[in-house]
Amino acid sequence: MELGLVHQLFGAARSSTSAGERLYEVRTCALSGPGLVRTAADFPVGAQHGPEALEWADTVLIPASHEEDESLTPGGLAAPLARALDAAAAPESRTRLASICTGAFVLAAAGLLDGRRATTHWLSTDLFARTFPSVTVDPDVLYVDEGRILTSAGEAAGVDLCLHMIREDHGAAVAADVARRTVVPPHREGGQAQYIQRPVPVRESASTTSAARAWAEERLATPLTLAELAAYASMSVRTFNRRFREETGLTPMRWLTQRRVDRARELLESTDHTVDRVATEAGFGTAASLRQHFVAGVGVAPGVYRSTFRGARGR
Repeated sequence: MELGLVHQLFGAARSSTSAGERLYEVRTCALSGPGLVRTAADFPVGAQHGPEALEWADTVLIPASHEEDESLTPGGLAAPLARALDAAAAPESRTRLASICTGAFVLAAAGLLDGRRATTHWLSTDLFARTFPSVTVDPDVLYVDEGRILTSAGEAAGVDLCLHMIREDHGAAVAADVARRTVVPPHREGGQAQYIQRPVPVRESASTTSAARAWAEERLATPLTLAELAAYASMSVRTFNRRFREETGLTPMRWLTQRRVDRARELLESTDHTVDRVATEAGFGTAASLRQHFVAGVGVAPGVYRSTFRGARGR
């Protein structure tokens, strides 16, 4: 998918002259050199060049790897690829390096992300952070632009990254034209948070607060105080707060807000309720309060979330 979207998006970039010349020439290269390369799909990809192409390319885009690869650790890259990436990233080179999805592991394994911000697919951010502690991982954005080195989140975020690079190279009008030609939004709001279902970590064994949590879940639309939750659990506020944090990793009120945001997401996806009604049924009281907490937790406004995900459960 990543190879296809790169060819499609950069191949669709045309000049504004009457001739409409192509602005990019897209080539595919592989560590094994020219020839057919096996993929995770049911078809091979024909590579035109070996890793030496990285040394003369203006932009290098690294797609995702869909298989676990022990070489994708610090200093673990195959020597030809490591040399080619080092040459492309050298100060005297003007090559721009970018990754899509878990392609960030390749850049990090080459040491090119050390001391930099980067992102990758949200399912891989924890592994990425453990494997490359010298990289600052931002799990909530669609892409990170660090100048000559860029990284994107999931595969679809690769579209956002490619359009961003086209916009930087040739301006917003060209990028918007590419978006129209390929029928994709020229810019998406928010980050990865809106695509992640975040279960609250809970240790139920010997839990002393699970009953209070279940009680609160049934009353999300009702104003609840910390004192009321503690009283239901037959504990002092101080003891309840401490045990709740031990069992969930969150304060009681932070947990309650998170559950209300989750409830609002469900209502926005599955009903025609107005935002005011969603705010009431989710326990936020007002649309303004819902918007504040929703943007903080999900990264986009309720209306934007609904337009993106409405009907997803029925598909």
